[in-house]
This record gives sequence, structure tokens and C-alpha cells, in this order.
Amino acid sequence: MANRIGVILSGCGVYDGSEIHEAVITLLAIDRAGAEAVCMAPDIPQMHVVNHLTGEPAESESRNVLVESARIARGNIKDLATVQVGDIDALILPGGFGAAKNLCDFAVKGPDCSVNAEVARLITAMHAAGKPIAAVCIAPAVLSKILGNAKTSPQLTIGTDEGTAEALHKMGTEHIQCPVEDFVVDHNNKLVSSPAYMLAGSISEAAEGIEKTVQALIGLIE
Repeated sequence: MANRIGVILSGCGVYDGSEIHEAVITLLAIDRAGAEAVCMAPDIPQMHVVNHLTGEPAESESRNVLVESARIARGNIKDLATVQVGDIDALILPGGFGAAKNLCDFAVKGPDCSVNAEVARLITAMHAAGKPIAAVCIAPAVLSKILGNAKTSPQLTIGTDEGTAEALHKMGTEHIQCPVEDFVVDHNNKLVSSPAYMLAGSISEAAEGIEKTVQALIGLIE
């Protein structure tokens, strides 16, 4: 039976949802590894909607995270609230501002952020079960908030930005600087992370680190 890799999406679009390049690269890497992607997203409103042509908020619009995420998953997606730890063998969170706006409110509150209850539930359960979890780009902030009080402090990367790294440190994480084409593995907590578009100047640069991250994540499955 193929390994089942849960993919938590946060909408559709870098400024208010999942970073589409990162999400698609993740899905492609999972498929090429012979594993099965299980896409999911919380059934909640987005924090806001951003016009991706202008980069400005669209004040009169509202969108649903699950509905928007379904665009990336071609409709094959689950409400995160229905997914249990026994349904998947590993979990990965692509980046994009949606990870910091919809899965949690790190984009607004920094280290004082809170995490969506269903996101926190599944990540906590996966960690308790000893199942591996990965996050790319800004998404390690979500893991940091949930797992920063773990018995062994999580080791994660969010690139090289000192301010963002300091925010993770305040949440209990040991931040590891990492180049875009590489990844960081925390063997104690079974966590994998890579900077992706925190550093990437092109889709190929983002892809190299994400593909390695997916391979490392699958390699941690017992």
C-alpha cells in the first residue's frame, strides 16, 4: 500500500492562501515518489482576499479556505475536521501567506499568534503518534507555535530572515539557517523544513528544496 501523505492547503494564491508553485511541486514530488497525496484544508473563511494583480486587499470579497484550496487539488480534497491521524502516514504544509493568515494568525500577531483548532489538533496528534511532519516557506511558523513546548525544542528553518527567525525562537524553536536548495531534518521530532520562496528567486530553486523535503519526509515514515 502506498504511503499516504497529508497536504494541508490554506487557500489558493501566495498573498492570501497556499503558494501555488509550492503546493503543486509538493503534490508532484509526492506522486513521483510513489506515494498518495491526501489534500485537506479547514472549512473556514479566509482572513481576507487579495487581488493578485495589484497586490491590494479586495475589501468587498470573501472566500472560503476549503473551497479555494479545492482549485489546487482539482476538487479531490477533504475538510480537515474529518481527517484523523490514522488516515495518513505523514503530513506536509506548503507555504504562502495563507499558512500565516488562515492556518494561524502569525502574519498579524507574530509569536503571540494562535493556530486554527483543527490544524493544531491534527499536527499535535501526528507528533504524538511519532509520524513525520514537514513544512516549507513560512509554514514552519505553524509547527513552531504548536510544537515549541515539545520535550525537545523543534529544529526548523524559515530561511535567513533574522526577524522571522527570532519570532520562531520566541515560540520555542531552534532556528537553523538553510540555503534555498537544502532542507533541515529534526530527527528527534521527525520534522523536515525548507525555505522555498522565503529565499527562492525562481520556481526551479523552490522545487529543489521542496523535492528533497518530500523525499526526506517519506524516508522518516516507519
